Amino acid sequence: MPRLLFRRVRFVQPIVAHTRQSVQPEVAHGDSVLAVAPDRIEREILIDAAPGVVWSIVTEAQHLAGWFSDEVEIDLRSGGRLLLTWRGRGTYEGRVETVDPPRLFAFRWQTREGEFSETNSTLVVMTLEAEETRTRLRVVESGFATLPRPEMERARYADENSKGWLIELDELRDYVARTVGENSDR
Repeated sequence: MPRLLFRRVRFVQPIVAHTRQSVQPEVAHGDSVLAVAPDRIEREILIDAAPGVVWSIVTEAQHLAGWFSDEVEIDLRSGGRLLLTWRGRGTYEGRVETVDPPRLFAFRWQTREGEFSETNSTLVVMTLEAEETRTRLRVVESGFATLPRPEMERARYADENSKGWLIELDELRDYVARTVGENSDR
């Protein structure tokens, strides 16, 4: 029987988008190294706005469409429907899981392939904490290890989303700065 070796790989990512790093393990099998899908991605940023402002921006359709996707439909209640559209990439269905203003928002969204279901989706949990006049936003996306896909596809999907959250959270920070700046100019 071949011996399996586990090796941790560190991703080097810009500090501006997070304070926690995900580690995606790899398994050495003979001469091959195979990626193993992590079950969760964790990202954390500090935003120069109060939790109430950040809450609106991460839960309201007009704001979500300003930083996260191109178009958004959201029924902001537990069990409510969520539709996220990226032009040129498609529309993805989801379901709101938890709404606890202004501290916790969670939703489940489908993977890029197949229909929305409990097994073909990941859970995104956003936690907001006040830090003086700013907000610490923590995003945890989980459920990659149990997606109904081959291991390599799950690992690729988790890696793509991990990189995607870096981009999206930078866009969120920029969007908040613009939005707060526009409102203070009035």
